[in-house]
Amino acid sequence: MDSTLQPTEEITAALRQLARQEQFLEVLSRDQATARFHQHLLLAPLGTETLTLDRARNRVLARSAVAEVDVPGFDRASVDGFAVRANDTANANQGAPRVLRLNGEILTPGTEPKIAVTPGTATLIATGGMVPRGADAVVMIEHTEARETAEGTTIVELRRSAAPGQFIAFAGSDIARGETALRAGTVITSREIGTLAAIGMGTVEVYRRPRVAVISTGSEIVMPGTPGPLTPGGVYDSNGAILAAAIEEAGGEAVSLGIGADEEGTLARLIDKGLASADIVLLSGGTSKGVGDVCYRVLARSDDPGIVVHGVALKPGKPLCLAVTAGKPVVVLPGFPTSAIFTFHEFVVPIIQAFAGLPAAQRDTVPATLPMRVSSERGRTEFAMVSLVRRAEADGGGLAAYPIAKGSGSVTTFGQADGFIVIDQHVEAVPAGEAVHVHLISRDLRPADLVVIGSDCVGLSALLQRFQADGLSVKVLNVGSTGGLAAAKRGECDIAPVHLMDPETGEYNRPLLTPQLELVRGYRRLQGVVFRPDDPLFSACVSAPDAIAAAVANPEYLMINRNSGSGTRILIDRLLLKGAKPPGYWSQPKSHNAVAVAVAQRRADWGVAIESVARQYGLGFLPVQEEHYDFILPRSRAERPPVRRFVELLEDKEVRLALAELRFNR
Repeated sequence: MDSTLQPTEEITAALRQLARQEQFLEVLSRDQATARFHQHLLLAPLGTETLTLDRARNRVLARSAVAEVDVPGFDRASVDGFAVRANDTANANQGAPRVLRLNGEILTPGTEPKIAVTPGTATLIATGGMVPRGADAVVMIEHTEARETAEGTTIVELRRSAAPGQFIAFAGSDIARGETALRAGTVITSREIGTLAAIGMGTVEVYRRPRVAVISTGSEIVMPGTPGPLTPGGVYDSNGAILAAAIEEAGGEAVSLGIGADEEGTLARLIDKGLASADIVLLSGGTSKGVGDVCYRVLARSDDPGIVVHGVALKPGKPLCLAVTAGKPVVVLPGFPTSAIFTFHEFVVPIIQAFAGLPAAQRDTVPATLPMRVSSERGRTEFAMVSLVRRAEADGGGLAAYPIAKGSGSVTTFGQADGFIVIDQHVEAVPAGEAVHVHLISRDLRPADLVVIGSDCVGLSALLQRFQADGLSVKVLNVGSTGGLAAAKRGECDIAPVHLMDPETGEYNRPLLTPQLELVRGYRRLQGVVFRPDDPLFSACVSAPDAIAAAVANPEYLMINRNSGSGTRILIDRLLLKGAKPPGYWSQPKSHNAVAVAVAQRRADWGVAIESVARQYGLGFLPVQEEHYDFILPRSRAERPPVRRFVELLEDKEVRLALAELRFNR
């Protein structure tokens, strides 16, 4: 990159505009922002529509359903047997059965009785059959025996007495005519559909779903599926797909309006289209102070009331912009996926639910322990996403809440989270071991069969894919080797993948064991220096130490390091002689892929990564040493069947072949 280029007039003007501090003049708390937003909205259902029952699931009943028939509509047998007069069965038992003459009809469902049950008689009846006149009980067929007499008549012997009303569902006993079967406001599920069908309703009046226009903004955004490679700086539009699905889940109807470039005229037309065709307009991106973020300026043209909130003291989600125009909410979510989906659930879902007539969702909370320190930013309420794992009973039991520290730019953070903890705006850090309350994202908290916490690897993914093919579930938390080792010591995981080298001996993993832990041999990965194949400095080197020495000696060469606590970082620090810290040393991503991408994109010139990743990105590779990627197991969990199955898979032929294809050796 050329740092001597002078800015153009357009860039100079943009920088001046940025410096004017037009936005975030008043940052509100979450409660203040919510109150101000709701003040300008009518939070009530938008109208009704009539649907057939097969289309009514998950909709909200707009009018109470009153039965116009009795259910059941007649006295109905609830077992197979004989319709009788209870008085005729008195004192019947095995030794002294009561004998009744059988009437000449069989009452199957849908058959109207023609013969009354008179004293001393009985009628054969099937489950669901209409109870005949005169009968006031049904005797189960298992407690009877029918036979023909010498005179040619059929009789039935009853070996058990019956009480009046036995095994009869009387007319209207389920739902009576005129009774309210379902009340307005009820969410219709398969159970409610059954009730509506039972009272003869083929259609039902429900509140209509609010239409939510979805606009993704940004000149860098590319529609998924677009042919060809991404342009430099391009980003596939994940927000549009995420939000459309979330709208449907919340009870709305998503209307995709596509992508709007960072140009005021384009965005103004899309917003106007959304206001004309939908009940809510939802944009993602374009909320910040950046010069390319123009949504704020477009919405600022409205004054009915227009923008009511811009900036909320939340993390993630500070740049949120809330507006109302023509009585319709217009919400501009932050562009980063985690920020977008979190603020959507906090500020947009309640609006969708109110417009759809749905009850407000209530989040459950569970107690947990924070296994590691979480830093926070004073002055902003922080919502930290966490994943929950169950600790072994031998280690104290309960739940551990692992922070998912991928940042608001991560697409997967919300999907991996079980819930979140709230960190007060006056708190700078929550210490490890602190008791916390986790607000669950979903009420369906199912423990995984296997919990894996530690270092990530594509080889591990191959192993777990085979594990899940057996119908077993797994939860994986990638916190690095050091974090995995600590989790194993605390009994919070079943498997801890690690590749930690003892700085003194150079031996991997085994020196870290305690009496409570055991080591299962994994596989070997080749670590080495990665670089671009066309780089003349590295091409001239025949060994990794020579290449590192040459790069360190040239101040123009940027390295990219690894995060502290990782096995690769320990190796790098051993390779850098005399404690050298060359340019780029403090750039510390958490994965081999991040190192390879930085080198491939020329944001760095060299780093250390595994051979399989270097091949994936077409990089040059100079081997350093073989790394041991092993699995540490808490002994308290080692005999669990899912753990034993994982260990068995390490010897599976298909798994070994998959590892070999990745250049990993057992």
